[in-house]
Amino acid sequence: MAGDVREEAFQQALVQAAVARFGKLDIAFNNAGIIGEAGPSTAVSAQGFADTVAVNLTAAFLAAKHQIPEMVKQGGGSAIFTSTFVGYSFSFPGVAAYAASKSGLIGLTQALAAEFGPQQVRVNAILPGAVETDMFRTMNDSADKQAFISGLHALKRVASPEEIARSVLYLASDDASFVTGTASLLDGGISITRS
Repeated sequence: MAGDVREEAFQQALVQAAVARFGKLDIAFNNAGIIGEAGPSTAVSAQGFADTVAVNLTAAFLAAKHQIPEMVKQGGGSAIFTSTFVGYSFSFPGVAAYAASKSGLIGLTQALAAEFGPQQVRVNAILPGAVETDMFRTMNDSADKQAFISGLHALKRVASPEEIARSVLYLASDDASFVTGTASLLDGGISITRS
């Protein structure tokens, strides 16, 4: 379904569509996100900051608000959020709204995991490093910029979307049945590399 993740009615409709099609909701991967208004923090508008938080954090809360009750009804499930290493293990200048909103997802993840663990709902966040996506290419619009970002990672490259997807599949699966409340770094070593 196409729609605006910031709208609660859309989040509710997504859950209803999944339940109508599959009979229940076992897994939810909340991956919507934007960089938002960037630049010197003192120059970011209040509206730009609020818009970034609305997409990256509030929309995730609204999604979980409707996803988790369906999981509880059927005895449990797995909710997964996409956060980032930015604002967790380190950050870059000019991305305060992005860092703050994505860091907030980690707090949301932990709170939901603690609250709904007794109902067997697992809640986790992934924290990718750079991933070869349109967002990455937009932020790094030259070969030099892309090489610089690649070089920050211990693996000296960025991830493919498929690599991140495999980690999400793990968290969604029964192989991760005792994993909840985590902020899982999938960052190619960017958090530990200083060379």
